[in-house]
Amino acid sequence: MSDKLGWNEFRAGSVLFSFEDELTQSMTTVKQEDRNYSHESSFNKYTGDWRVEKPVFNRDFCINCQFCWIYCPDLSIISNDKKFDHIDYDHCKGCGVCVDVCPTNPKSLLMFVEHEDNDVALTKWPEKK
Repeated sequence: MSDKLGWNEFRAGSVLFSFEDELTQSMTTVKQEDRNYSHESSFNKYTGDWRVEKPVFNRDFCINCQFCWIYCPDLSIISNDKKFDHIDYDHCKGCGVCVDVCPTNPKSLLMFVEHEDNDVALTKWPEKK
């Protein structure tokens, strides 16, 4: 029998640690994909499969304000060197928070239906006024 608990066996107030070891380096200096995530962390699980809408990014309008990265509840906005890099669609739930907090006009992130090809979505972007 395993000494690991199932998701529904944890007691209220339990703490799940995100990393196997103590993280000794700053979260800003270690890239997300290079961190030693724990087996229980959702980072190692595909959690975006129920999404019906997805954010699509348009680099032409981004000012690298990092609002999308700061406010994303799933850490699905990947930023390197304080610049938007890409969206982690394996973990993005399609909540739209990144679009809501984007300050540009038009926004650099917009929501599209899940099956929309990103290149096609970019052709549907509103023009800057």
